[in-house]
Amino acid sequence: MNNSMFRLPEAYNEPIKTYVPGSPERQFLEQELDRQMGQEIQIPLIINGKAVHTAEKGKVRCPHDHEQVLATFSKAGDKEVRRVIEAALAAKPAWEEMPWQERASIFLKAADLISHKYTYLLNAATMLSQSKNVFQAEIDATCELVDFLRFNVQFMAEIYSNQPLSEKGFWNRIEYRPLEGFVFALTPFNFTAIAGNLCAAPAMMGNTVVWKPSFAAVLSGYYIMKILKEAGLPDGVINFTPGKGSDIGRIVLSDENLAGIHFTGSTKVFQALWQKVGENIATYKSFPRMVGETGGKDYIFMHSSADIEPVVTAAVRGAFEYQGQKCSACSRLYLPRSRWTEFKRKLEKDVMSIRTGSVLEYGNFVNSVIDENAFDTIDGFINRAETSDQTEIILGGNRDKSKGYFVEPTVILAHDPYYESMVEEIFGPVLTLYIYEDEDLENTLSILDNTSIYALTGAIFAQDRQAIIHIMTRLVHTAGNFYINDKPTGAVVGQQPFGGARKSGTNDKAGSPLNLARWISPRTIKETFL
Repeated sequence: MNNSMFRLPEAYNEPIKTYVPGSPERQFLEQELDRQMGQEIQIPLIINGKAVHTAEKGKVRCPHDHEQVLATFSKAGDKEVRRVIEAALAAKPAWEEMPWQERASIFLKAADLISHKYTYLLNAATMLSQSKNVFQAEIDATCELVDFLRFNVQFMAEIYSNQPLSEKGFWNRIEYRPLEGFVFALTPFNFTAIAGNLCAAPAMMGNTVVWKPSFAAVLSGYYIMKILKEAGLPDGVINFTPGKGSDIGRIVLSDENLAGIHFTGSTKVFQALWQKVGENIATYKSFPRMVGETGGKDYIFMHSSADIEPVVTAAVRGAFEYQGQKCSACSRLYLPRSRWTEFKRKLEKDVMSIRTGSVLEYGNFVNSVIDENAFDTIDGFINRAETSDQTEIILGGNRDKSKGYFVEPTVILAHDPYYESMVEEIFGPVLTLYIYEDEDLENTLSILDNTSIYALTGAIFAQDRQAIIHIMTRLVHTAGNFYINDKPTGAVVGQQPFGGARKSGTNDKAGSPLNLARWISPRTIKETFL
C-alpha cells in the first residue's frame, strides 16, 4: 500500500487550435471528416462495458444535409433499462472503494487522450452530427471537455482536503462518501462537453451512472464512452443508454435506488422530472439530488455611456454563434434611443457579412439548427414576427429546410418589451431588440427584471462606473452568470463557474467544487482517545 500524500498535476485550460489553412490540425481534421462521412457505423448500448444491440433503431444524420446518415444506433427498451440499473448497482461497491487518486488518474488520462489522440475524432463527430463549425467544435468537444475533466479532479481533491478541527483527546474527520444508489444523467445535444461532464462528474466522486444521451448527440457520446474505456474506467461505472426519454424515465424514476439526477435540457422536462421524483419520494432509499441547468432568455443591456463597437460584437457573437443554440445565447437586447442610429448601422454591417451554410465550408459562421422540430419552432417565431404590428424584422429572416435546417441570422425590432420573442426561449439565431428612452432607464431595468422566468446569463455595457454599479445592483437576480462589458456566452471552466437561478436551474455551477459537492454524502467521524 502506498501511503503517500499525492500531488495532482496542476489543472490548466486547454489551448485552442486555430485550424488556419495549411495547418497540420486542419489537415488531420479534414481527413477525419472524410473518414466519418464515408461510413455508417453501428452504435450499441453499452451496459456493464458490453455492446448491446436492440431491434429498435435510430439514425444519426447531418443537420446540414439530412440525407447524409452517419450512424445507426440502438435504442433501449424496458429490459435493457433494467439491465443498466443492475449494472450500475453491481459496479458500485468496487468503484466507490477505489482510492480517489486512482479514479483521478482515469479521468486525467481521458483528458489527455481527448487533447491529443482523439481530438479530431470528437471534433469531427460534433461538427457533422451536431452542426458545429470547426471553431465551435474545438472549444466544446476538445477544450471545454478536457477542462471539465482536469479541473474537476482538482476540485475533488479540494473537497476531500476540507476537514474539521479537533480538540485535545479527539480526532474529528469527514469522509466524503458517494451517494447511496445510482445517478441518472440526461444530457443535451448542444454541447459535447456538457454531455461528458454530466456523467463524468458524479462518477469521479465515486458514483455509478445511467447515461441517457440526446438522440442528436449519440455519435459524440459513443466516442466519449470508448475514450473513457481506454482510459481505464471500469465496466458498469457509466452505462450508455440511448432511448426514448419517457420510456427510460418511467423505469429509472420508479427505482428505489435512484440517488440523483444530473440534467441539462428544457425547463419543462426538468419540471416533469422533479414532479415525478416528488410523486415517488416515499419509494426511494434517500432523497435524490436534483441538479439541473435548463432554459435561458439571456440579455444584453446597453447604457448610454457604452462604447458601440463592443456591444455590436457581443450581440452578434452572443446571439448567432452556434446558431443561438446555447442556453447562454443572447436573445434580447435593450438599447438607449440616443445610440440607436449608430448601433443599427454597425449591426447591419456585421450581420450582413455573416455566411450561413454547411460546417464543411469553414467560412460559414452560422450553420444548421439541430433538427426539423427546432427549425419549425424558430420558423414559427419568425412567421409571427413578420405579420405582427408590434415588430419589424430589420435583418435576415430567410430560412430553408430543403437540404439542411438553415435559418439565417435574424434581428427583430420589438415595439413592445413584452412581445413573445422578448419573453420566450427560442433556441435559434434570432435576436430581438427593444429601444428604450434614455430617461426611462429605471423602468426599463424593471421591465428586464420582470420579463423572463429565466435567470441564466446577462451582460451590461457602460463606461460610467456609477451606472455599472447601479445596474448591476438592480439586476442582481436576473443572471447566475453576469458579464460587464463582455458577451453573455463562453464561460470558461475554472474561471466562470456556470449556472443560473429562477427557472434556469438549480445554479449548482458546473466547472466548480459546488457541482461536485452535490454528488457526495459526507459522514462525520469523531474518535475519542481518552
